[in-house]
Amino acid sequence: MKTAPLFGLFALFLASPLAAAELDVPIYEYGGDGLDTCGLSRVAGLKADGDGFLAVRTGPGSNYRKIDEIHNGDDVYVFEQKGKWYGILYGRPFPDCHSPKKKRIMRYPGKKGWVHGNWIRQIAG
Repeated sequence: MKTAPLFGLFALFLASPLAAAELDVPIYEYGGDGLDTCGLSRVAGLKADGDGFLAVRTGPGSNYRKIDEIHNGDDVYVFEQKGKWYGILYGRPFPDCHSPKKKRIMRYPGKKGWVHGNWIRQIAG
């Protein structure tokens, strides 16, 4: 059947981190105060004898689906915090973190998701 290769490509697309960019819980930028809306941070403290990665999820909790993995030394931009979970942008150049006039869904293209804050170390912002 000639549709099998097409289905295989579709399945590969669905499994990729970029295809999973739709989040169950959106990440917001908060504005109106003139302060930067994000800060540069780095993944650190993951144990070499552990999983070796930090799961990126579609929402702030381990019950949300995993869409990617990041590792020690990876830079991320933190936009929002919900409890111990951070809404991040990663894998791209520095975003414009200037304060919008009002709260809005994070508008930057690229990889984004939620990670547990135990392994995020603030660098700037």
